[in-house]
Amino acid sequence: MKQILQKIRSGILKQGIIPIISVAVGVLAFLMTSQYLRSKLEDLEKERQEMYKGATKISVVAAAQDIPSGTVLKQDDLGMKEVFEASVRDDVVTPDDANMILGKKTLFGITSGRPISWSYIEGGERVGRGLAPIINPGMRAISLSVGGAAAVSGMAQPNDHIDVLGTFYFPSKTVPGEMETVTLTVLQDVTILATGQTLAKQQLASRRTGRDTSYSTVTLEVTPREAELLVFAQQMKGRLTLSLRNPGDVSFESDLPEINFEHLQNKLPELNLYRQRTIRHKPNL
Repeated sequence: MKQILQKIRSGILKQGIIPIISVAVGVLAFLMTSQYLRSKLEDLEKERQEMYKGATKISVVAAAQDIPSGTVLKQDDLGMKEVFEASVRDDVVTPDDANMILGKKTLFGITSGRPISWSYIEGGERVGRGLAPIINPGMRAISLSVGGAAAVSGMAQPNDHIDVLGTFYFPSKTVPGEMETVTLTVLQDVTILATGQTLAKQQLASRRTGRDTSYSTVTLEVTPREAELLVFAQQMKGRLTLSLRNPGDVSFESDLPEINFEHLQNKLPELNLYRQRTIRHKPNL
């Protein structure tokens, strides 16, 4: 009888141990698989970082939340995201162009965090191809023959804000019959629409393909009256030069003088003193 009871007890113990061992083996296998997968993910991340090592990052417009198809875009729908330049489409919307897609409908649903491309926007492809649709109502586009050093060494780009300076050969106001060289500010705080034939939305593609982005003309957005003034200025004997502004600087200088040789001689000490006191912050001078 004892032997029978011992066999029964032994069988029960074996039946209990087997499930425990199975569970332990399963847990061990899960931990080993997790560790293996984690190791592989770390290797993939290292490879990705190595691949993008030294790659350029750019800021793009992205969906701040899930945006359903047919949504009329509002400011709250848009956010900014830093991405690797090589990982986004050529027609991605840049921060400079964010205001241009407000009030337009989406053609597709856009998930939160996804960069927004012009092809996702109703009429976006048409806007992306031409200059005329991006000119604000009541304004005009006019091209100036300006390049190289006169265009800040070619670094003035679409969507930048600039001042237009002109140097002309005028009849002297003080010496009748004589001519003198005069430099003056023609226009202030003007938006560049294009450099050469490159619009803002084409800059990214140009950088990727390595296409030559040098230019000898800039196209500005101006009023009709300003357009007349610039056309006249181009026809005079002289030269136009661009002065680049900080994008957030909307200041206006209301009393800029005309610079001739006499003014230069008289005002140089005053100009240098202003620079040291106001810009270099040396009040004791």
